[in-house]
Amino acid sequence: MMANRPDDAVVVGAGPNGLAAAITMAQARRRVLLLEGSDTIGGGCRSAELTLPGFMHDICSAIQPLALASPFFRTLPLDDYGVEWVHSPALLAHPFDDGTAAVLLRSISETADRLGADGPAYVGLMQPLLDDFEILANALLGPLPMPRHPVALARFGLHALRSASGLTRSHFQGKPARALFAGMAAHSMLALDRAATAAFGLMLGLFGHAVGWPVVRGGSQQFADALGAIFRDLGGEIRTGSPVASLAALAEAQEVLFDLTPRQLLEITGDVLPWSYRRQLRHYRQGPGVFKLDWALDGPVPWSAAECREAATLHLGGTLEEIERSEQQVARGEHPERPFLIAAQQSLFDPTRAPAGKQTLWAYCHVPNGSTVDMTERIEAQIERFAPGFSARIIARSALNSAALEAHNPNYVGGDINGGAQSLRQLFTRPAVRLDPYSTPDRRLYLCSSSTPPGGGVHGMSGYHAARSMLRRSGE
Repeated sequence: MMANRPDDAVVVGAGPNGLAAAITMAQARRRVLLLEGSDTIGGGCRSAELTLPGFMHDICSAIQPLALASPFFRTLPLDDYGVEWVHSPALLAHPFDDGTAAVLLRSISETADRLGADGPAYVGLMQPLLDDFEILANALLGPLPMPRHPVALARFGLHALRSASGLTRSHFQGKPARALFAGMAAHSMLALDRAATAAFGLMLGLFGHAVGWPVVRGGSQQFADALGAIFRDLGGEIRTGSPVASLAALAEAQEVLFDLTPRQLLEITGDVLPWSYRRQLRHYRQGPGVFKLDWALDGPVPWSAAECREAATLHLGGTLEEIERSEQQVARGEHPERPFLIAAQQSLFDPTRAPAGKQTLWAYCHVPNGSTVDMTERIEAQIERFAPGFSARIIARSALNSAALEAHNPNYVGGDINGGAQSLRQLFTRPAVRLDPYSTPDRRLYLCSSSTPPGGGVHGMSGYHAARSMLRRSGE
C-alpha cells in the first residue's frame, strides 16, 4: 500500500506529459507519487545504445521544436538541470533527385529567398503567424481555445482548417515550396487531402521560425531526466518498474492522473466509469503506426545535396505528389514502396552521440496501424536515392516495427506515436466529447496523455492542462 495522505496525487506514466502533470501538482504543494512501468522515465523521450556501444540513439522523439515552444516547459529552469539545446545551421532539408534541396531556416526571409518565385507567397503565409507566435503557442498547445484573440486565431484557422494538398497547390507553384510544406504537413500521419492537415505544416514551420528545431545534447533522455530531477527537487517521488494493472493499486490515492491511452485506462478501470463514457473511449481511433530504423555509421551520410549536411532533420520523399501518394497508401492500409521518411542526423551536430569519426542516423516511415511488415529495404532505398553510397557506411542497424514499438511503450498502440489519430474530429475532442477533455466522470480520475489535447509531441501541455483542471476542480 502507498501510505498516502488524503491530499496525495498519483500520476501513472512518466512520459513528458506525466512528468509535466507531476511537476504542476508538486508546484501546487501536493505530495505527488509518479509511477512508471518501465525501468526508466521518459516514455517517448528516451535514448539508448540500440546498435553498438558508444552509439546513442533516440528511441522515439529526436527533434524538439514543441519542447522549446511549450508555454509550460519554458517556465522551467531546464538549463540549470543540464539541458543543452543543439541547433543545426538549417532546421530542415528536403532533397530532390537532381541534387538540390529545399531548406527551412530560422529566418522567414532567408527561407523565402531559397524558394524562388514562391518566396513572397511563403512570407505572406508565415510572417503574420510569426507575429502572433505567443498568442498562437498558448492557443494551439491547449484545449479548444476560447476566442480571447479572435483575429490571430481566425488568421491561423483560415489556412489551418484546409487540407495540406489544397493549401499547398493554392499558394505555391514550384517544386521546392510545395514539397517543403507537404513534408511538414505529413507529420500529421494523415492523408494530405484530409481537412486540417495544413495545420501541421503551419505549426511546424511557425515553431521552427520562432524557436528552431533543436536536439538535446546527449540524447532526448537528458530532457526527461531533467524533468524528473525538477520534480524530485519539488518533493516528488518517482517509482520505476511499477506498472499499474488495476484501480485497486491506487485505492488510497485521492486523485490520479493517467499518462496512458484510452485503451489502457479502460483496462485499469474496468466498469468503474459510466457506460456512455466507456463507449466513447472504445470508439477512440488510433492513427497509423511507424516503422523505425537506427543506424551506426562509419562516417557522415553522403548526401548529394550540400544543404542536407547542414540540417539535423531531413524529409525524404521527393515531390508533393510522391508524398501525397505515400500517405494515401498508408491511409488505405497499404505499405508504400517509396515511403515518405522523417530522418534525423543528431550526431553530425552533437558529437556525444557517437565515437570519434562515426555517426548515427535515425529515421521512420508511416505504416498501417499494427503493421509487422519489414520496411528496412524500402527505407534504405529511399536514403540511398538521395545519398548514393549510404549503404556502404552502415556498421549496424536496429529495426523496430509497430508491434515492437508498442512493446517498448504501451502508449504506442499499434505503433501510433501520436496517442490517437489527429484528425479534425479528434484534434480537440480527444479522447471523448466533454467540456473538459482531461476529466472523466469519476472525480478522482484524469487523463493527461497525448490522447488529450493538444495531441502528440514533446510539449507537456496535456499533462499541464490536466493537472490544472484537477486543481481547479479541487478549488485551487
